[in-house]
Amino acid sequence: MKKNCVVVPVDFSNNTESSVRQALELAAGEEKIHLVHVLFALDAVSPGVVFGGVTDESRMNHINEKFAELKLRLDAPKIESEIRVGNPGLEIADYAAEIGADLIVIPSHGYHGVKRLVLGSVAERVIRHASCDVLVLRRSDAE
Repeated sequence: MKKNCVVVPVDFSNNTESSVRQALELAAGEEKIHLVHVLFALDAVSPGVVFGGVTDESRMNHINEKFAELKLRLDAPKIESEIRVGNPGLEIADYAAEIGADLIVIPSHGYHGVKRLVLGSVAERVIRHASCDVLVLRRSDAE
């Protein structure tokens, strides 16, 4: 049974393309896929902000370019894309709820131990807060 609204959080890592391909197999069409990338809020004392050159607008433009490149590589120009600012796990779950998603397809980076403690788990937070089904994909690379 094909899904009518699939959210795919993307961080442009090695697993991004395979996650979107999986979503394309599950969705009723490429226009039913919604990519979302979440930026952390800029801190006023961040070096890029203090010395100029890094702005919300420049970051958004860069992400939109990355979205365009991804859609071109996948030959899927009708995929929707969204940029959010905030806590990734919460923003992804909120976005999925706002658009009435049937499914979230998210890769797991598979961190454990100290690395997971420091970085947290976006996938885990999405699972806890999502109001729809969540498909967590295993990493395709090994670290």
